[in-house]
Amino acid sequence: MTHNDLASLLQQLEQAHAQRAAVEERLRAANEQLEQRVAERTAELTATVRELENFSYTVSHDLRAPLRAIDGYANIVIEDERGKLAPDSERMLGQIGENARRLGRLIDGLLSFTRLSRADFNRGEVDLDRLVLEVAAELQESGVAGNTRFEIDRMGTVWGDRELLRNFWMQLLGNAVKFSSRAGRPRVHAGLRIAADGPIFFVEDNGVGFDMRFAGKLFGVFQRLHHESDFEGTGVGLAIARRIAERHGGRIWAEGRPDEGATFYFSFPRECHGDDSIKLA
Repeated sequence: MTHNDLASLLQQLEQAHAQRAAVEERLRAANEQLEQRVAERTAELTATVRELENFSYTVSHDLRAPLRAIDGYANIVIEDERGKLAPDSERMLGQIGENARRLGRLIDGLLSFTRLSRADFNRGEVDLDRLVLEVAAELQESGVAGNTRFEIDRMGTVWGDRELLRNFWMQLLGNAVKFSSRAGRPRVHAGLRIAADGPIFFVEDNGVGFDMRFAGKLFGVFQRLHHESDFEGTGVGLAIARRIAERHGGRIWAEGRPDEGATFYFSFPRECHGDDSIKLA
């Protein structure tokens, strides 16, 4: 190789190095700009969420006092004027009180939902076997479960917030109990299945089920697939369960068919259970 050839090769290498440096500089600038935009959007989103939460919290609290007054005054009129009021008037006053109480329950549900975003997240090892049995026992002792038969498999331990997970299981088991209450022999089965990407927990019931065409509404706030006159509730429980699953970095979904029951599935990322934290033996 001649001297001229070496000089030409060195020149080409220098040009390639300069081009690479220029590309790296453009990439660095683009990354910085992207990071800045992400930080700005994140800050905007955080501020918006905080404002919405503060707004819902304030409105909810401001509504509670007048609702209690409406319910109280309606009951006073009914008691003081009992026997003097026309039947229709007494019935309408009763409806006023009942609707005020219903709105109060909706507000309580909304407050419970918004508190989840502000609640501290205290991660630790959670014994699901004990936790789920405690929740099932509470539902039975309170009379909510009626004659429901619980079948609870071994589920081991996970890493998460015990209080949030307790609320999570209360919502799912309570939901299953409610919608299977009209079955001849109501049954709720809770357990886990080992999938390729990790454990999938489930709660299965033999209740009224639902049409999969409306599955997207299940986890929305105040969304109901059944009329309140058939099944009481605020329509917030499954939204709370979804929020808790998301706070653990997990997800929740459901399958069902009308009059054939429903199954709710949920999974957590590997850092919540890992290879050693699911202990089934």
